[in-house]
Parts: sequence; C-alpha cells; structure tokens
Amino acid sequence: MAVEHRSGGDGSSRKQRNAGLPDGWQDVFLAALASTSNVAASAREAQVPPARAYEARRGDPAFFARWQAALCEGYDHLEMQLLQRLRDGEIKPASGAKRGTRTFDNATALRLLIAHRETAARQRAIASDGNAETVLAAIDAKIEALRSRARDLPASPADGDQGDAP
Repeated sequence: MAVEHRSGGDGSSRKQRNAGLPDGWQDVFLAALASTSNVAASAREAQVPPARAYEARRGDPAFFARWQAALCEGYDHLEMQLLQRLRDGEIKPASGAKRGTRTFDNATALRLLIAHRETAARQRAIASDGNAETVLAAIDAKIEALRSRARDLPASPADGDQGDAP
C-alpha cells in the first residue's frame, strides 16, 4: 500500500526522496534486517543512510509492517543461534593448554527452558489436538491400567500380615 504525500498527490515527493537511492533498496534492507536484527548494518548493506530507512518506516505503513516482520524473523534467527550455542557449548581457550575447552552456559539454558515451558506445552497440546476431555480420558486410562496391574500382582508374604487390605 503506497502512501501519498501532499505534494500534488502524484507521488512526485516520494520519487524526489528516493532519487539517488539504489533500486530495490527496501528489499535488500529488509533481508539484511531479518538476518542481522541490526538497522545500521542493514542500511549499509542496502547502501542507504539509516535515517532514510527510519524515514521510510515512519512514512510508509506497508514498509513498517515488513520491517516488523523482518525484525521478528531476525529475533527467531538469534534465538536459534543462542539455542545452538547453549546445546553445543562454546570452545574457550584454556590457560596453558594447546586446545580450548568446551563450556556450557547451563544457567542461561535453564532460564530459556523456564521461559518457554508454557509455550512448548501449548504447542504440544495443539499438535496433539488434545482438549481437556481427551487429556482427562488419557489420565483415567493410565490410572486404570496401573490399578489393573496392581491387582494382577501376586500377593507378597508381608501382605498377609496386614489383615484385610483392599
């Protein structure tokens, strides 16, 4: 959706502001923003001043929406990189050793797990298409299976000493 500016309504103001800018700079900028989450680096990649990118964001609602989507994608990439590092560890130099030592940031990994536990549980429920009745029926079935197995177990000699146990 293009935003008209007040200089006659023919888009000439937009053309004047985009004069001298590379064609397709917005697409290049947004692709870089999605991969780096960094406005200044994305503007360099698109060969535009960062102020021009911010101006376009303020003046064009469609560009603003694409900017937000690119930032979300960038944060998703960042989260995946962090998870990779937390899972695989980092090689840090060990003093006096020829090789580094793999270290793990367990505290950060634990904080991430706690922060995303509810989201993960919700996604699992959606994926299994389970509702409350289905979950309760599954729990009841498991309890009944446990009771059935307990009834089928042979009585131990110690059980006879306790009188009439159910």
